[in-house]
Amino acid sequence: MEVKFKKLSERAVIPSYATEGDAGLDISCVSSILNADHHYIEYFTGIAVEIPEGYVGLIFPRSSVSKKDLSLANCVGVIDSGYRGEITFRYRFESKTYYQKLRRYQDGDRIGQLIIMPYPKVTPVEVDELSVTERGEGGYGSTGS
Repeated sequence: MEVKFKKLSERAVIPSYATEGDAGLDISCVSSILNADHHYIEYFTGIAVEIPEGYVGLIFPRSSVSKKDLSLANCVGVIDSGYRGEITFRYRFESKTYYQKLRRYQDGDRIGQLIIMPYPKVTPVEVDELSVTERGEGGYGSTGS
């Protein structure tokens, strides 16, 4: 499947797979803004994407984030097929962390990954009862630790 990417910056890098069999396309940053007051860094990729209709782009951190003092603010980003703006990543850091010594990504680093997947179109139907299952209404931890 071909997916169109547009460079919004001369320094932008079109996403690519690092190795054969990878699910996610690596995405690099071209610049960032640190907001110390609100404890986040916003990374700009300089790219926009045209997700085909019937598909969604899911933005995840790379495993290298475990070597940083960062966590993706929205856990998983969602790029709908109608969005044409720049892909950005907002990473939060602990307020206790001294931001000048913060282990973070630099311009040019691969900062996340994009997975493009089809999704079903659902029609919500209101009902009075749901089918009975073995789990039932058991919530967090109800099936074991």
